[in-house]
Amino acid sequence: MPRCQWGNSADDYRRYHDEEWSHAVHDDHLLFQKVVLEGFQSGLSWLTILRKRENFRAAFANFDFQKVAHYQESDVMRLLDNAGIIRHRGKIEATINNAKRACELVEEAGSLDNFFWQFVPPAGERPERLTLAALQQLNQTPTSTRLAKELKKRGWKFVGPTTAYAFMQACGIVNDHLEGCAFRGHSSAGV
Repeated sequence: MPRCQWGNSADDYRRYHDEEWSHAVHDDHLLFQKVVLEGFQSGLSWLTILRKRENFRAAFANFDFQKVAHYQESDVMRLLDNAGIIRHRGKIEATINNAKRACELVEEAGSLDNFFWQFVPPAGERPERLTLAALQQLNQTPTSTRLAKELKKRGWKFVGPTTAYAFMQACGIVNDHLEGCAFRGHSSAGV
């Protein structure tokens, strides 16, 4: 099966590429998971995050943001001792903060799904023909910048324009499978 080049580089990547990446996600806990893991990935390999994802799920109550919002300093210390996740105090504290902000966002918008899927970029914002060279240049867009600003305005942390764009790719708001990839025309994704 033809895939994006990165989707053929390791078994973990192949499964992620074929089964998840750029597939439309509308479940609030999965959306929260994706935004959190993209923040943890910042400065690291995505493969590292994929291989630790089950540990992250266990550490953060399967990304149930209503539960994570109640984590205390003792939970931060417990997580800093957890070798199964990325032990970065700032990112751990940001996750707890963002869980609280997610609860507020659900109050405001009805769901994370309602909020995040407002950010499908307009036609023409991304290259019409998506090649590897074009994708390597595309790490943020005006829409991802707008999403990051909206989240920061609401108190979210570790969600800059590049992280926001990676999140948009991961949850299918944009479909950045390359030309020739069997998943390029996947209809459940955004644009």
